[in-house]
Amino acid sequence: MITSAKYIISSPDVKDCPRVDKPEYAFIGRSNVGKSSLINMLCHNPKLAKTSQKPGKTLLINHFLVESQKSKDRIGAAQRQEWHLVDLPGYGYAQAGQKQRETLRKMIERYCLLREELVCLFVLIDCRHEPQQIDLDFINWLGENGVPFAIVFTKGDKLGRVRLQENVEAYKKRLLEEWEELPPVFVTSSETKLGGEELTAYIEELNLIDN
Repeated sequence: MITSAKYIISSPDVKDCPRVDKPEYAFIGRSNVGKSSLINMLCHNPKLAKTSQKPGKTLLINHFLVESQKSKDRIGAAQRQEWHLVDLPGYGYAQAGQKQRETLRKMIERYCLLREELVCLFVLIDCRHEPQQIDLDFINWLGENGVPFAIVFTKGDKLGRVRLQENVEAYKKRLLEEWEELPPVFVTSSETKLGGEELTAYIEELNLIDN
């Protein structure tokens, strides 16, 4: 359970990110995938990450310091954890100029490849759409470069239960055409809080392994 979250800094490059020894979890996806809304839902703060109806608003590497508390263990002691949540710029914003798209691409790639504190990158996918080549290319790039990641389907409240399941399974099937084994997959909704507890629990488990 996340008990607090606060904004720390926005950085134009990985070399400017905080130099502290804390596990780090970054969120990324195509523009307007619902990234900021999901972050706000997870942190129980609707104003933490800036949301907008206009895509392409996140242009920097945004760090938030999060404190969470794992359920009490057998002797009744709660486990307190501190970690960084990172809101990365979205990719594939068609209305951005070529120069800006290239700047963002380099920023994202440098962060993914050089940020030693990164424990897991959460790749957000809009569950309403068929597999998009831009997402598949990015996921394959992560695999080729050994970047640890998980897939998070967003906007799960926008589809009925059966259609949601069908879309998720279709995406998995498409990925298995090129992958022998899939990374962890989560289905979420910032409106209904679907998947929030599962996603937070996964981060807490990774924190324990990382420590």
